[in-house]
Amino acid sequence: MKKLAVLIVLIFFGLLTVWLNYAESEHYPDLTSDPIWSADQLELVASLDTPPGNISVSESGRVFLSLHPDAHPDLNVVELVNGEVSPFPSLNWQPGGSEELAFQQVLSIRLDQQGRLWVLDNGLHGVGQPRLLAFDVTTRELVHQHDFSSDVFGLGSHANDFQISKDGLYIYISDASILAKTPAVVFYNVETQQARRVLENDVSVKAGAYEPVVQGREMTLVGLFTINPGVDGIALSRDGETLYYASVSGDMLYSLPTRHLKYAKANDHILMGFVKPVGRKTMTDAMSTDDQGRLYLTDIEHSAIVRMSADGHRETLLKTETLRWPDGLSFGPDGYLYITCSALHQVLGKLPSDIRDKAPYQVYRVKTDATALAGH
Repeated sequence: MKKLAVLIVLIFFGLLTVWLNYAESEHYPDLTSDPIWSADQLELVASLDTPPGNISVSESGRVFLSLHPDAHPDLNVVELVNGEVSPFPSLNWQPGGSEELAFQQVLSIRLDQQGRLWVLDNGLHGVGQPRLLAFDVTTRELVHQHDFSSDVFGLGSHANDFQISKDGLYIYISDASILAKTPAVVFYNVETQQARRVLENDVSVKAGAYEPVVQGREMTLVGLFTINPGVDGIALSRDGETLYYASVSGDMLYSLPTRHLKYAKANDHILMGFVKPVGRKTMTDAMSTDDQGRLYLTDIEHSAIVRMSADGHRETLLKTETLRWPDGLSFGPDGYLYITCSALHQVLGKLPSDIRDKAPYQVYRVKTDATALAGH
């Protein structure tokens, strides 16, 4: 009986520790306004059987997607061909495939201006091997590989999203660290294949103290674990000189001049001095930028797309229940902004049958007045 009592006490304090560190209950304020665009301006690109994650669209209009790993799909990275998913670069690269470096768990993908599709494999949150892979989109051949060391992406990390400089030489990655709770930004030099972890647990990368509530669902699982990642959305100005980033539930969008990240001797103490708040933001997942210096942010709680100027002024572009957890953004040709809807509030913690019942899952696009690089 004594051993049982000790075990009960240990379990109690273990659950209490989890609750104190991983559960949030405060609700985020609604920072949206009346939308500028009407919902009927959304154009349906595809209806899918499984939720899409991130998206990247080429200058010629090719559409690449990740299928959200939290829905446990058979395919992880695909190309949309005539509205249907086709495995990219091949079926053998998908999870469990015969390729030696077959995908483990991919959420974020990006096209660069050199004709490569970059794939960020989070390695099952560091249980496996987090890595970057790049494929020539024409030949489908692997052209770059980097395996991150455990001191860059360790156990409990979450290599979540990334952006690539216009010249294809530098990559900026967010470690949302939803499990380890040590969020950071990772800077990767493509030529030298050197990766550097910076700003770990800085106020600009830490999760906010808010619980997401998406279309009525409070995103705390079994009362103990709130879906509340650290730095998640990440965007790069069109000239490549400014990095923008934020956690999902953090109330502020931050910026950092990229020249300081490129300076190898700039430690965290130095970098923190150049981090600047841009302005209050919505409950944001994905981000993108245009050539006018404006940022596009998703608002997962209010099914909205918000645009923010470099001085922090916000305007709501779209606001419609049709956007079920807007998760990924990418500009394509002719000023179209592509939007994936992962509907994670109908996926996380749900049975496969429940996920199937909520299908189809949509990819949309909307015509904007912006000019921007495709793929971003």
